[in-house]
Amino acid sequence: MTAHTVPGSTPYAWPWHGRLDPRRTVLVVVTPTHGPSLSGTGAGDALSEIARTLRSAGGRVVHVTTLPPPADRQSAPVGQLPLEADLTIAAAGVDGFYGSSLDADLRRLGVTDLLLGGVGLETCVHSTMRSANDRGYECLLVIDACLAGSPDLLAASRSQVEMSGGIFGAVGTTDNVLAACAAAPLPTSGDHR
Repeated sequence: MTAHTVPGSTPYAWPWHGRLDPRRTVLVVVTPTHGPSLSGTGAGDALSEIARTLRSAGGRVVHVTTLPPPADRQSAPVGQLPLEADLTIAAAGVDGFYGSSLDADLRRLGVTDLLLGGVGLETCVHSTMRSANDRGYECLLVIDACLAGSPDLLAASRSQVEMSGGIFGAVGTTDNVLAACAAAPLPTSGDHR
């Protein structure tokens, strides 16, 4: 079996099992119900490009709306998502799995690997990634496809994922994810999800 991983991902070649299969991979875009919009941002553009490339290789996009931390609930509602989702799920808390059907839906789709991005890197995105890891999903934080509430926390948020050899998964960039999806074998007529 030939290894198909995201080049440059740290602290390990993602996915750890060595075979990126877009049909078992979902781009999870996490946005709080209130907060900044992804539209017109570099992170929004990155997510749109990943969504197009992943879909063309057989993957899917899931949009998860989360409740922001209480201090952020007075801000304006998030604007339109700059990409189309195959499935939209509403969570009952900061973590996209909390009070939602996310885990059941991903398992029903046969998903094992998650690409994560969105708004609230150090809150909603990070909490969702940690929960996904606890549930056994192989996670890649696409760092440049995230908006941080506080840019000062970007390095710490990245470090928390990478510590202890990748305790919550790995970190990669949009360009490397696109390269890996383009290099992944396309499904054949005999392949099944």
